[in-house]
Amino acid sequence: MWNLIGSSREETRKRTKSDTFRRCCQGEVHEIHRNLCWIMLTCAARWGTLPPVTNDNVVADLSAAGLSTRVLARHRQDLILGEVADRGSVRVSELTAMLGVSDMTIRRDLDVLAGEGLIEKVHGGATSLLDRRSTDEPGFEAKSHRQPDEKHAIATAAAAMVRPGTAIGVTAGTTTWQFAHELADIPDLVVVTNSLPVAEVLRSQGRSDSSVVITGGTRTPSDALVGPVACAALRTLHLDQVFMGVHGMGERSGFTTPNLNEAETNRVFAAAAQRLVVLADHTKWGIVGLSTIVPLNDADVVVTDEHISLDAQAVLMERCDLVISQSSRPTNTMLNPSLLHQRKTS
Repeated sequence: MWNLIGSSREETRKRTKSDTFRRCCQGEVHEIHRNLCWIMLTCAARWGTLPPVTNDNVVADLSAAGLSTRVLARHRQDLILGEVADRGSVRVSELTAMLGVSDMTIRRDLDVLAGEGLIEKVHGGATSLLDRRSTDEPGFEAKSHRQPDEKHAIATAAAAMVRPGTAIGVTAGTTTWQFAHELADIPDLVVVTNSLPVAEVLRSQGRSDSSVVITGGTRTPSDALVGPVACAALRTLHLDQVFMGVHGMGERSGFTTPNLNEAETNRVFAAAAQRLVVLADHTKWGIVGLSTIVPLNDADVVVTDEHISLDAQAVLMERCDLVISQSSRPTNTMLNPSLLHQRKTS
């Protein structure tokens, strides 16, 4: 085993992304003596120099070498952090295959990292917390793993507002992407969108009685088409309803996004609508992107989930109609039953 590890060290030095691994491979001999076995086997399993190994296979060798499970967990967690930082999100299944450990072990590691405020646990994996800054713009893939139950419930509630034979707009986002799936049974729609994933979902439904209009424009990390081309197309249109996804929302900031061009494009979308419906799960409350799209009271309806705080419910109720959808996941957040479908006061 040791000969195999030694023969792969140069390759591992070149390809290691984790800072912890890099330090160990650059001369910290006392660390190498303690941790080399796990580090090298993990890296080799990741990049193919050695076949994947399981924790059970190496624990005996590691124990004999004086390694504790605490040390193993620390290096596993360093590698997980590196993957999240590089990719924006990771799945539990991907990490179990990469590290050769059980999904329960990975979930415990994610619990530790989330408890330290280093990642956000989501259904089936974890995502980066970098997008909490006003200018950070997560990609579509990273966002798609977050709050899937809530997004599905929101999408279902929003689709119930769509009438056959109408023209609607659908902006970019993972919640609006889920909403597009719920339109399959609604006939005679004209759907205008600046989202490539939304357009693909609608195309795949194969409805000959409905049509999809794509705005064109410059593509963003969230797969939105934005900018002057998109805005010029939207300014010529008149839509019955626009269903808009947002990066964040707050009492003072309104509905926000980290992308300036996307903010402008969504403003034009909103101006083209007789009725603006915002789809936003509870995690969007208190998040502030760089640019305001519109203030809260420009929305006619906000569709959110039952995990939204009572304070947020009260603020939204004062400014717009509020629909609170019910997902299948249990909640620890108190819900005001009167706000399940609450009209704004005027």
